[in-house]
Amino acid sequence: MNAVITGATKGIGRAIALKLASAGYHLALCSRNQDDLERLLAELRLAHPALQIHGLQTDCSDKGELIRFADFVHEHFKSIDVLVNNAGVFIPSRILDEEDDLLSLQLPLNLGAPYRLCKIFGRQMRQNRSGHIINICSVAAIKPVITAGSYTVTKFALLGLTRVLREELMPYHVKVTAILPGSTLTESWGEVIEDESRFVAAADIASAVLNCLQMSHGCNVDELLIRPVKGEL
Repeated sequence: MNAVITGATKGIGRAIALKLASAGYHLALCSRNQDDLERLLAELRLAHPALQIHGLQTDCSDKGELIRFADFVHEHFKSIDVLVNNAGVFIPSRILDEEDDLLSLQLPLNLGAPYRLCKIFGRQMRQNRSGHIINICSVAAIKPVITAGSYTVTKFALLGLTRVLREELMPYHVKVTAILPGSTLTESWGEVIEDESRFVAAADIASAVLNCLQMSHGCNVDELLIRPVKGEL
């Protein structure tokens, strides 16, 4: 089984890469940071020498680089069984007070990248009549966060994309899932973390992804909401 994971070197993406490799998936990974990517590739190859694990430095917000990454994937894998769109950017702000370009800064990565990769690999999955697309959305996609207004808009859009693809690919036996994490313990929180028990662990999100992939042939998890036991921060 071959899987593509974007934003694979930190937080949720890294946890998913580790989990899928442990489950025997061959991987194609990307990250904007070359050093982080090389360290992860070395770690995974050492732990799983029998697997094919490839990576390419990629800015997923750049259309040209994204297409280059897709071509890179096709060079190494004849077909893709799983696409995990994880790369994203979070910029806290209130819509009425933010700079006018803040939405346009987040849209290319939070929505444009999944849109393009879903088209590229979704067509192949449709032709093969098999595959699974997993989009890492956010609880913000169903519960607006006013302190992250434009980010919320992009996640609403990503959930919309996921729902459309679910219906479009349903006749071809291609599965489509939206994972909606609440506050998750990643580096994006900076130094504000005081109580780790208030967060979902990135490993929990990874376990959820693998569980979705291991469902029976006739089962699709449409949307999965994962929140801290005490609610959002």
